[in-house]
Amino acid sequence: MPIRSKINDMRVFFASGAKGSFNQNFLMRIMLLLFVCVFWCKAALAETLKTKNFIVDITRNCPEGEVVCNNVSYTGTRLRNGESIKLTGRTVYRVCADKITPCQFLGYEFRNGDYRYFVTESGTLKIYKQKKLLLEESGSWTNQ
Repeated sequence: MPIRSKINDMRVFFASGAKGSFNQNFLMRIMLLLFVCVFWCKAALAETLKTKNFIVDITRNCPEGEVVCNNVSYTGTRLRNGESIKLTGRTVYRVCADKITPCQFLGYEFRNGDYRYFVTESGTLKIYKQKKLLLEESGSWTNQ
């Protein structure tokens, strides 16, 4: 049987809606639901910090529900000239009295050689060279 004939048979089978076959409307609904869930969940893990001089996009690349994430993306763009930098970092937490359990989310940390970028939970961008603070700017968070 030629391949074209098999494809046409499959179209007729799915379009028929006969008992024992998948209903095309049902499949379309499931696909739409999956599409919405995938993109909605991804958006829930992305945030943007806007300060006076920078736009910082932060994306957690860990499964939703994981508290500690060591795969966080940072894209920082300087508003003055559009220059940007992309880094990978981690979430930072204060630990509880047991010295193990994460208690309070503090922010995100990213490293680039001697430079350390720290974005606080409250919306402050801090850039250090070794231990010297080079920049500190507060801004506001928006969800993407």
